[in-house]
Amino acid sequence: MRLTYLYATLCLLMAGTVAVAQEQRVEPRIAGLEHNEEYMSLLKEDNLLQMREDSIAAVIVRARQLLREDVANRAAYAEQIMQGENQIFTVRNAKGRVVDRINTIEQEWVLQHMNASVNLSQQPAVSTVPDSLRRRNLVENSLFSRYLAMPDYNSLLRAQRREMQAVDCVNRYMANYLTLEELAASYAVAPTEAEAVDIQERFESLDGINQKLSDSLSTAWNYIYDNKSYAYDYLMEALGKEQQLDRQSERYSNAMREIVALEGETASDVLVDYFVRKRALVEYEKSVAEELGLVEATDSLAGVIGQLSTITYKLPSVKIEQRYFLQYDSLEFVSRPRYTASNPIPETTIYEHGTMYRVLLGTFSAKRPVSIFRGTVPLSYVVTEEGKWRYFAGGFATEEEANEAQKVLKKRGFTKPQVVAWVDGKYRNLAEEPAPTATASGYRIEIHGLGTLPDAIREIIASAEGVELSKVGATLFVVGTFTDATEAERVAEALRQADTALDVRLKELAPAAGQNENEE
Repeated sequence: MRLTYLYATLCLLMAGTVAVAQEQRVEPRIAGLEHNEEYMSLLKEDNLLQMREDSIAAVIVRARQLLREDVANRAAYAEQIMQGENQIFTVRNAKGRVVDRINTIEQEWVLQHMNASVNLSQQPAVSTVPDSLRRRNLVENSLFSRYLAMPDYNSLLRAQRREMQAVDCVNRYMANYLTLEELAASYAVAPTEAEAVDIQERFESLDGINQKLSDSLSTAWNYIYDNKSYAYDYLMEALGKEQQLDRQSERYSNAMREIVALEGETASDVLVDYFVRKRALVEYEKSVAEELGLVEATDSLAGVIGQLSTITYKLPSVKIEQRYFLQYDSLEFVSRPRYTASNPIPETTIYEHGTMYRVLLGTFSAKRPVSIFRGTVPLSYVVTEEGKWRYFAGGFATEEEANEAQKVLKKRGFTKPQVVAWVDGKYRNLAEEPAPTATASGYRIEIHGLGTLPDAIREIIASAEGVELSKVGATLFVVGTFTDATEAERVAEALRQADTALDVRLKELAPAAGQNENEE
């Protein structure tokens, strides 16, 4: 209902601006142009577009508030914010075209009524901008068009128009960033490999879009900064305002030191560059406006500085910690054969990443019948390069589990079961090449007695970076491996507090096996 309300509000506000604009009277900004029909019509259109922009902005502000409060509908609010920002971008583009034409008409009128013999560079700066020509937008004040060469002034106007393009890139980037955070959190607790792969693909696609937005922002922002800085420097130099030039040089130096210090420390160096240099540039614009006595522009720029101070742009990087979904399987013994001619023993799955322990039942010169394995399941096989058949039982997350299975198999009459391991796809027989001695141990958390994990428990596990959640058998979940005992204990205690009925156990593991291959 909140979403419906926001959409309805947007429609009503848009309709309301049309009605108000139709009734509102506008006054010419320059006496003498009140009879110019095109000029007066453009002023009305400019007012209408401004009211539309303000209305949409109000809805976006409300949507941002709900985005923080209503977690369940964050994606919908983010989409609405993006749509609203698209609408504002369209309105501002239209407004830019209208303002350009208004400025052209006003400038032509001023030139027609200006005493051509006056040397403007010798006049006091403030007196060259009559009250009737002063604008809230700094670059629209006639002083710039009179001091700058026409190509330079046109570049300044284009830079001003591209400000909205930069803002659009920033808004899109930040909206995408929120979604990337959600995707990363979802990936960390995805219960299946298929879901994780889907989330990862969406994450990488959206991250790629943000990279392109960063490139677009960099291009637009560098054009804006270079052309605006040149115009302001030129004007201040022409008016002999050396103190302003020195202050801006200091601002720029401070900004560059901050940018260099933050390089590589946030999600986007481009975003940092934009906001740090943007603040320095707006402060320069405000000082220029004050120097020229442009009260309206000064007030407007002071508001922009206030807005910039409220924006968080030092965003931490959002990354997905790669997960590997190894399929573990505990040992069983069945009376009815599981493997038949139509359902033969499968080939062993060898995972490219992660560690998998199995028990080697034997190595044979040829394929063997299922009956010799005495109802052991699951089974799998590998044919070596020499053409020998290796048969394996089970699939275990730890060497400890594999050792327990080995003991059971010996009691069942298997003469020489051996624990083997694949570490990142490399095979090693632990009976022939034991694990190297090491002082460091790992830790894991075991959650016993549950078929499925509640969402609250999954969220706690997701808060521990760099660990995997695996299900072993029907009622055992394994969280690990932790390298730090304190972190492992913290997570285990958090799980116990979240659900006092949980059977949570913290175990210290033997050192990880090596990766050297040893053929039999």
